[in-house]
Amino acid sequence: MEWINKLEESLAYIEEHLTENIDYKKLGRIANCSEYHYQRVFSYMVGVPLSEYIRRRRISLAGVELQHGGKVIDVAVKYGYESPNSFTRAFKNIHGITPSQAQKEGVALKSYPRIKFQISIKGDVEMEYRVETKSAFRIIGAAIPMSKEIETNFKEIPAFWAKTAKDGTLAKLFPVMNHEIEGVMGISAGFTKEEEKPTYYIAVTSDDPVPEGFSEYQIDGYTWAIFSGSGPMPHSIQELEKRIVTDWLPSSGYEYANGPDIELYLEPDPMKAVFEVWVPVVKSEG
Repeated sequence: MEWINKLEESLAYIEEHLTENIDYKKLGRIANCSEYHYQRVFSYMVGVPLSEYIRRRRISLAGVELQHGGKVIDVAVKYGYESPNSFTRAFKNIHGITPSQAQKEGVALKSYPRIKFQISIKGDVEMEYRVETKSAFRIIGAAIPMSKEIETNFKEIPAFWAKTAKDGTLAKLFPVMNHEIEGVMGISAGFTKEEEKPTYYIAVTSDDPVPEGFSEYQIDGYTWAIFSGSGPMPHSIQELEKRIVTDWLPSSGYEYANGPDIELYLEPDPMKAVFEVWVPVVKSEG
Protein backbone atom coordinates (compact mmCIF):
# COMPACT_ATOMS: atom_id res chain seq x y z
CA MET A 1 0.00 0.00 0.00
CA GLU A 2 2.94 2.35 0.67
CA TRP A 3 3.89 2.26 -3.02
CA ILE A 4 0.31 3.00 -4.08
CA ASN A 5 0.25 5.92 -1.65
CA LYS A 6 3.40 7.33 -3.25
CA LEU A 7 1.83 7.06 -6.70
CA GLU A 8 -1.23 8.89 -5.37
CA GLU A 9 1.07 11.65 -4.09
CA SER A 10 2.54 11.96 -7.57
CA LEU A 11 -0.94 12.40 -9.04
CA ALA A 12 -1.62 15.18 -6.55
CA TYR A 13 1.58 16.88 -7.73
CA ILE A 14 0.38 16.66 -11.35
CA GLU A 15 -2.97 18.21 -10.45
CA GLU A 16 -1.33 21.03 -8.54
CA HIS A 17 0.93 21.90 -11.48
CA LEU A 18 -1.32 21.46 -14.51
CA THR A 19 -0.89 25.13 -15.35
CA GLU A 20 2.91 24.90 -14.99
CA ASN A 21 5.78 22.88 -16.42
CA ILE A 22 5.51 19.45 -14.77
CA ASP A 23 8.86 18.05 -13.65
CA TYR A 24 8.98 14.33 -14.50
CA LYS A 25 12.07 13.85 -12.32
CA LYS A 26 10.11 15.27 -9.39
CA LEU A 27 7.37 12.72 -10.07
CA GLY A 28 9.96 9.96 -9.93
CA ARG A 29 11.36 11.24 -6.64
CA ILE A 30 7.86 11.35 -5.13
CA ALA A 31 7.28 7.74 -6.17
CA ASN A 32 10.82 6.77 -5.06
CA CYS A 33 11.95 5.71 -8.52
CA SER A 34 13.63 7.15 -11.60
CA GLU A 35 11.92 9.37 -14.15
CA TYR A 36 11.99 6.53 -16.70
CA HIS A 37 10.58 3.94 -14.30
CA TYR A 38 7.82 6.32 -13.28
CA GLN A 39 6.76 6.86 -16.89
CA ARG A 40 6.78 3.12 -17.56
CA VAL A 41 4.74 2.31 -14.44
CA PHE A 42 2.30 5.08 -15.31
CA SER A 43 1.89 3.91 -18.90
CA TYR A 44 1.27 0.30 -17.85
CA MET A 45 -1.18 1.14 -15.06
CA VAL A 46 -3.15 3.88 -16.80
CA GLY A 47 -3.03 2.61 -20.38
CA VAL A 48 -1.80 5.92 -21.87
CA PRO A 49 1.60 7.66 -21.71
CA LEU A 50 2.12 10.20 -18.94
CA SER A 51 2.39 13.06 -21.45
CA GLU A 52 -0.97 12.11 -22.98
CA TYR A 53 -2.68 11.94 -19.59
CA ILE A 54 -1.41 15.40 -18.70
CA ARG A 55 -2.55 16.75 -22.07
CA ARG A 56 -6.03 15.30 -21.60
CA ARG A 57 -6.35 16.71 -18.09
CA ARG A 58 -5.31 20.18 -19.25
CA ILE A 59 -7.65 20.19 -22.23
CA SER A 60 -10.49 18.84 -20.08
CA LEU A 61 -10.09 21.67 -17.58
CA ALA A 62 -9.68 24.18 -20.40
CA GLY A 63 -13.08 23.15 -21.73
CA VAL A 64 -14.70 23.83 -18.36
CA GLU A 65 -13.15 27.29 -18.19
CA LEU A 66 -14.28 28.17 -21.72
CA GLN A 67 -17.85 27.19 -20.88
CA HIS A 68 -17.66 29.47 -17.85
CA GLY A 69 -16.74 32.49 -19.94
CA GLY A 70 -12.97 32.20 -20.26
CA LYS A 71 -11.32 33.82 -23.28
CA VAL A 72 -9.63 31.44 -25.73
CA ILE A 73 -6.26 33.21 -25.65
CA ASP A 74 -6.23 33.41 -21.84
CA VAL A 75 -7.12 29.75 -21.40
CA ALA A 76 -4.56 28.70 -24.03
CA VAL A 77 -1.75 30.53 -22.25
CA LYS A 78 -2.84 29.26 -18.84
CA TYR A 79 -2.48 25.63 -19.93
CA GLY A 80 0.87 26.06 -21.64
CA TYR A 81 0.02 26.67 -25.30
CA GLU A 82 2.16 29.28 -27.04
CA SER A 83 -0.39 30.09 -29.74
CA PRO A 84 -4.16 29.90 -30.26
CA ASN A 85 -3.56 27.64 -33.27
CA SER A 86 -1.70 24.96 -31.29
CA PHE A 87 -4.31 25.15 -28.55
CA THR A 88 -7.13 24.82 -31.10
CA ARG A 89 -5.52 21.70 -32.63
CA ALA A 90 -5.06 20.05 -29.26
CA PHE A 91 -8.54 21.04 -28.10
CA LYS A 92 -10.20 19.70 -31.25
CA ASN A 93 -8.32 16.39 -30.95
CA ILE A 94 -9.86 15.86 -27.53
CA HIS A 95 -13.30 17.46 -27.75
CA GLY A 96 -13.98 17.28 -31.49
CA ILE A 97 -14.85 20.98 -31.65
CA THR A 98 -12.91 24.26 -31.56
CA PRO A 99 -12.43 26.32 -28.38
CA SER A 100 -14.71 29.07 -29.70
CA GLN A 101 -17.47 26.53 -30.33
CA ALA A 102 -17.02 25.24 -26.77
CA GLN A 103 -18.00 28.67 -25.43
CA LYS A 104 -21.54 28.25 -26.73
CA GLU A 105 -24.27 27.13 -24.36
CA GLY A 106 -25.43 23.54 -24.69
CA VAL A 107 -22.32 22.25 -26.48
CA ALA A 108 -21.18 18.78 -25.36
CA LEU A 109 -17.58 18.35 -24.19
CA LYS A 110 -15.55 15.35 -23.04
CA SER A 111 -14.37 15.11 -19.46
CA TYR A 112 -11.16 13.34 -18.41
CA PRO A 113 -11.26 13.23 -14.61
CA ARG A 114 -8.26 12.74 -12.37
CA ILE A 115 -7.33 9.08 -12.15
CA LYS A 116 -6.79 7.19 -8.90
CA PHE A 117 -4.29 4.40 -8.29
CA GLN A 118 -5.59 1.43 -6.34
CA ILE A 119 -4.88 -2.26 -5.90
CA SER A 120 -6.94 -4.47 -8.18
CA ILE A 121 -7.09 -8.12 -7.12
CA LYS A 122 -7.69 -10.17 -10.25
CA GLY A 123 -6.18 -13.62 -9.72
CA ASP A 124 -7.25 -14.79 -13.17
CA VAL A 125 -3.74 -15.51 -14.51
CA GLU A 126 -1.01 -17.05 -12.37
CA MET A 127 2.47 -15.51 -12.31
CA GLU A 128 5.53 -17.65 -11.67
CA TYR A 129 8.29 -15.74 -9.88
CA ARG A 130 11.09 -15.98 -7.36
CA VAL A 131 12.99 -13.37 -5.32
CA GLU A 132 16.80 -13.67 -5.30
CA THR A 133 19.66 -11.50 -4.06
CA LYS A 134 22.65 -11.53 -6.43
CA SER A 135 26.08 -9.95 -6.18
CA ALA A 136 27.42 -7.56 -8.83
CA PHE A 137 28.29 -8.86 -12.29
CA ARG A 138 29.81 -7.46 -15.48
CA ILE A 139 28.25 -7.58 -18.92
CA ILE A 140 29.55 -7.01 -22.45
CA GLY A 141 27.25 -6.16 -25.33
CA ALA A 142 25.95 -3.86 -28.01
CA ALA A 143 24.36 -0.65 -26.74
CA ILE A 144 22.04 2.13 -27.89
CA PRO A 145 20.74 5.20 -26.02
CA MET A 146 17.15 4.92 -24.87
CA SER A 147 14.43 7.51 -25.16
CA LYS A 148 12.74 8.74 -22.00
CA GLU A 149 9.46 8.20 -23.85
CA ILE A 150 8.37 4.61 -23.19
CA GLU A 151 6.35 4.34 -26.40
CA THR A 152 9.43 5.20 -28.47
CA ASN A 153 11.41 2.42 -26.80
CA PHE A 154 8.65 -0.09 -27.56
CA LYS A 155 9.45 0.53 -31.24
CA GLU A 156 13.20 1.09 -31.22
CA ILE A 157 14.31 -1.78 -28.98
CA PRO A 158 12.70 -4.59 -31.06
CA ALA A 159 14.29 -2.99 -34.13
CA PHE A 160 17.67 -3.03 -32.35
CA TRP A 161 17.29 -6.75 -31.63
CA ALA A 162 16.45 -7.42 -35.28
CA LYS A 163 19.50 -5.46 -36.42
CA THR A 164 21.94 -7.26 -34.09
CA ALA A 165 20.61 -10.63 -35.20
CA LYS A 166 20.80 -9.76 -38.90
CA ASP A 167 24.27 -8.16 -38.96
CA GLY A 168 25.97 -10.88 -36.89
CA THR A 169 26.48 -8.78 -33.77
CA LEU A 170 24.46 -11.17 -31.61
CA ALA A 171 26.49 -14.20 -32.71
CA LYS A 172 29.74 -12.45 -31.69
CA LEU A 173 28.59 -12.32 -28.06
CA PHE A 174 28.45 -16.07 -27.46
CA PRO A 175 32.25 -16.68 -27.54
CA VAL A 176 32.82 -14.14 -24.70
CA MET A 177 30.00 -15.43 -22.45
CA ASN A 178 31.28 -16.75 -19.12
CA HIS A 179 28.00 -18.57 -18.34
CA GLU A 180 27.64 -16.90 -14.95
CA ILE A 181 24.12 -16.22 -16.16
CA GLU A 182 23.03 -18.46 -19.02
CA GLY A 183 21.42 -16.70 -21.95
CA VAL A 184 21.40 -13.36 -23.75
CA MET A 185 20.14 -10.36 -21.83
CA GLY A 186 18.33 -7.20 -22.83
CA ILE A 187 19.21 -4.63 -20.16
CA SER A 188 17.64 -1.22 -19.58
CA ALA A 189 20.22 0.61 -17.48
CA GLY A 190 21.49 4.03 -16.46
CA PHE A 191 18.61 5.16 -14.25
CA THR A 192 18.97 6.97 -10.95
CA LYS A 193 16.77 9.55 -9.24
CA GLU A 194 19.57 12.11 -9.52
CA GLU A 195 20.87 11.67 -13.07
CA GLU A 196 19.70 9.56 -15.98
CA LYS A 197 21.62 8.32 -19.00
CA PRO A 198 19.30 5.54 -20.16
CA THR A 199 21.01 2.90 -22.27
CA TYR A 200 19.80 -0.42 -23.62
CA TYR A 201 22.25 -3.33 -23.88
CA ILE A 202 22.00 -6.64 -25.69
CA ALA A 203 24.61 -8.46 -23.68
CA VAL A 204 26.05 -11.50 -21.91
CA THR A 205 27.97 -11.87 -18.65
CA SER A 206 31.69 -11.87 -19.39
CA ASP A 207 35.19 -11.53 -17.86
CA ASP A 208 36.88 -11.11 -21.27
CA PRO A 209 38.36 -7.90 -22.69
CA VAL A 210 35.78 -5.78 -24.49
CA PRO A 211 35.76 -6.60 -28.24
CA GLU A 212 35.82 -3.73 -30.69
CA GLY A 213 32.40 -2.20 -31.23
CA PHE A 214 31.01 -3.45 -27.91
CA SER A 215 30.48 -1.83 -24.50
CA GLU A 216 30.83 -3.06 -20.93
CA TYR A 217 28.64 -2.29 -17.93
CA GLN A 218 28.83 -3.23 -14.26
CA ILE A 219 25.54 -4.26 -12.69
CA ASP A 220 25.54 -3.75 -8.95
CA GLY A 221 24.22 -6.27 -6.48
CA TYR A 222 20.43 -6.16 -6.06
CA THR A 223 17.49 -8.13 -4.83
CA TRP A 224 15.61 -9.23 -7.94
CA ALA A 225 12.02 -10.31 -8.46
CA ILE A 226 12.40 -12.78 -11.34
CA PHE A 227 9.40 -13.74 -13.48
CA SER A 228 9.20 -16.54 -16.05
CA GLY A 229 7.41 -16.29 -19.37
CA SER A 230 7.21 -17.58 -22.93
CA GLY A 231 5.60 -16.79 -26.26
CA PRO A 232 6.02 -14.71 -29.43
CA MET A 233 8.04 -11.52 -29.20
CA PRO A 234 7.82 -8.67 -28.38
CA HIS A 235 4.17 -8.88 -27.29
CA SER A 236 4.64 -11.67 -24.74
CA ILE A 237 7.38 -10.00 -22.75
CA GLN A 238 5.71 -6.57 -22.88
CA GLU A 239 2.49 -8.12 -21.59
CA LEU A 240 4.36 -9.85 -18.74
CA GLU A 241 6.09 -6.58 -17.80
CA LYS A 242 2.71 -4.85 -17.71
CA ARG A 243 1.24 -7.52 -15.43
CA ILE A 244 4.24 -7.25 -13.09
CA VAL A 245 3.56 -3.54 -12.64
CA THR A 246 -0.24 -3.64 -12.50
CA ASP A 247 -0.94 -6.98 -10.77
CA TRP A 248 2.09 -8.07 -8.75
CA LEU A 249 4.01 -5.01 -7.60
CA PRO A 250 1.18 -3.05 -5.87
CA SER A 251 0.40 -5.88 -3.43
CA SER A 252 3.81 -7.57 -3.24
CA GLY A 253 5.35 -5.72 -0.31
CA TYR A 254 8.12 -4.52 -2.64
CA GLU A 255 8.90 -1.33 -4.54
CA TYR A 256 11.12 -0.59 -7.50
CA ALA A 257 14.81 -0.21 -6.68
CA ASN A 258 16.76 2.27 -8.75
CA GLY A 259 18.53 -0.32 -10.84
CA PRO A 260 18.47 -1.82 -14.32
CA ASP A 261 15.67 -3.99 -15.67
CA ILE A 262 16.78 -7.24 -17.27
CA GLU A 263 15.18 -9.45 -19.88
CA LEU A 264 16.95 -12.83 -19.93
CA TYR A 265 16.34 -14.91 -23.06
CA LEU A 266 16.76 -18.65 -22.52
CA GLU A 267 15.31 -19.54 -25.93
CA PRO A 268 15.75 -16.59 -28.32
CA ASP A 269 13.47 -17.79 -31.15
CA PRO A 270 11.17 -14.72 -31.54
CA MET A 271 8.12 -16.88 -32.27
CA LYS A 272 8.50 -19.18 -29.26
CA ALA A 273 10.81 -17.35 -26.89
CA VAL A 274 11.44 -18.54 -23.33
CA PHE A 275 12.50 -15.70 -21.06
CA GLU A 276 12.75 -14.20 -17.60
CA VAL A 277 12.09 -10.62 -16.51
CA TRP A 278 14.31 -9.39 -13.66
CA VAL A 279 13.00 -6.40 -11.70
CA PRO A 280 15.24 -4.79 -9.03
CA VAL A 281 13.22 -4.39 -5.82
CA VAL A 282 13.43 -3.25 -2.22
CA LYS A 283 11.01 -4.04 0.58
CA SER A 284 8.32 -1.42 1.10
CA GLU A 285 8.66 0.74 4.19
CA GLY A 286 4.97 0.60 5.00
